[in-house]
Order: sequence, then structure tokens, then C-alpha cells
Amino acid sequence: MQLNKIKPAEGATHSKRRVGRGIGCGLGKTCGRGHKGQKSRSGGFHKVGFEGGQMPLQRRLPKRGFVSLTRYDNAQVRLSDLEKMPVDEIDLLALKQAGVVPAHTLSAKVILCGELKRAVKLQGLLLTKGARAAVEAAGGSIAE
Repeated sequence: MQLNKIKPAEGATHSKRRVGRGIGCGLGKTCGRGHKGQKSRSGGFHKVGFEGGQMPLQRRLPKRGFVSLTRYDNAQVRLSDLEKMPVDEIDLLALKQAGVVPAHTLSAKVILCGELKRAVKLQGLLLTKGARAAVEAAGGSIAE
């Protein structure tokens, strides 16, 4: 089940309200907008977070921390993921084709998590110290 595909049961939805069709419908005259003010007018739109000219909350609060713009471009790969791959020569393209990293990934780093029991040749990947030692201990090679 996917959240974007949930729909109400057949017949459970109500027909849309037709406003401005007289007092009998309960939404005549002002059509549920009240009487005066910006929101009662046609075209009386303001952007989300607008507070009538007052400094908005998101600008009043202090900004903290750092968010990297490239955080989604870098992926981590476990040694156990390399063990499951059917090929012996592994690079970024092979990782993408195997579905280990997302398609938009620009760089991948192998981390020491799990075991590597076979010799693999890594090319163009970053490695942690522990992962590098584990790949070399298994008889693999690393080409930068």
C-alpha cells in the first residue's frame, strides 16, 4: 500500500459545494468568506507565512547549524553490500546498476560494516581506514 494511492471508498465522497447560489444552500451572499478584509476579496491572496507586513516567524527566529547542499549526492556502501554484488570489478556505475546507491549519487564511500570474504577490485570509490584494510585482507585491490 502506498500513501499517495489511498482513495476513499466508492460513494464515500461528497459532491463539491456550490457557493453563491442563494440562502437555501447556506452559502449564499458572502459564500462563506465572512464580510470584510483581504481574504474576503477576489484576488485577496497572500503567500504562506505572510503576517500582514509584520516580520514573519521564520525570519524572526535565529538560524542555527549547517546543512550541506551535497548531502544527497554522497552515499555510503557497506562491505556486506559489496559481498552480495555479482561482479568483481566495482565502481560507481556498477553500484548504481545494482541498486546499491541511488541514481543521482556523485560519490560513494565504502565503510566497515559486515564482512568481505572475496577479492574485489574497487575503482573510483572512497574508503575508510577499516574498509581499506578489510578489502586488502580479503585479497582485493583499490584503484583511485
